[in-house]
Amino acid sequence: MTSLPEDLPSLINEDARDTAVQRLQEAYAQGHISHEEMDEGLDQVLTAKTHSELVSVLASLPEENAGTTSTIAAAGGRIRRRGAWRVPRILKVASAFGRVHLDLSRAVIEHPVVDIELQLGTGKAKITVPRDAIVDVEELHTGWKDMRYKTQRRSRPGGPRIRISGTMGFGRLKIRHARR
Repeated sequence: MTSLPEDLPSLINEDARDTAVQRLQEAYAQGHISHEEMDEGLDQVLTAKTHSELVSVLASLPEENAGTTSTIAAAGGRIRRRGAWRVPRILKVASAFGRVHLDLSRAVIEHPVVDIELQLGTGKAKITVPRDAIVDVEELHTGWKDMRYKTQRRSRPGGPRIRISGTMGFGRLKIRHARR
């Protein structure tokens, strides 16, 4: 998870508020705060207008667990994840020459926001996201070929937000929503 900057007086975006809510819920689940403290913190987070207000609510919480980042790397060959696999909060995928296929349709996604960072040279990449996922590709830079992704016309609320970033050299990325 990203930490919230303290010096920005700007208005809060949805991701920052979601991150703060998740941090409070995790602190409660791990026994660091009481139920009353969580309720009070949630009320403050949901009514906060600036980043500094969020930071003051989260200041007493323990540091975030940085152990939710995983890296999958291969110089060549195929990188494939499918079925019921556990998706980390941050997933880094690096491949110089191979194909990448990440199927998140039946994966266990425990985080409301998942960041997938791609560092790909050549070869194709395909990512299948859950049907109700919201996909953000603003931070992805493609070199040779454009990415293929059609946004979901009808999305149900409550799905995970999948943020895809990084760089792609000569390959093409195809993102699609699962049908089931």
